[in-house]
Amino acid sequence: MSLNIVLIEPEIPNNTGNIGRLALGSGSKLHLVKPFGFELTDKRLKRAGLDYWQHLDVIYYDNIDDFFFKNKNKNMAFLSAHGKKTHWDIPFEEDLFLVFGKESVGLPKSLIEKEANNLYKIPLHSQHIRSLNIANAVSIVVYEGLRQLNH
Repeated sequence: MSLNIVLIEPEIPNNTGNIGRLALGSGSKLHLVKPFGFELTDKRLKRAGLDYWQHLDVIYYDNIDDFFFKNKNKNMAFLSAHGKKTHWDIPFEEDLFLVFGKESVGLPKSLIEKEANNLYKIPLHSQHIRSLNIANAVSIVVYEGLRQLNH
């Protein structure tokens, strides 16, 4: 595995399904942190992930504390509209964890404050939107990472 995609409390099954498909296609591992805003049996999750979900390398966590405890020594980059640096500045390396917040509010404020030095954003060129769809954002960051890692 080259990269790890982390979704903290995902809310929309279609997004999670699309990100799962992206994880498989990019050779990444998917980490899903509960609580979810949907059931894993949701038809929309399966439809977006098509028949690929069974092949996906996915790890589930009971909550955010469980995730950080089990991955305490891992290198991580946190994605947020509040970041000062751009995703092009992420120091990509094998096994890097790319951490994304939930669709409605992003990463928890406490995490944004704690990880300010590891916080990155995707530049937006319009004042009329706050953020990109999470599935699009994950795609942009993962494939930039693969490009930089020459995959």
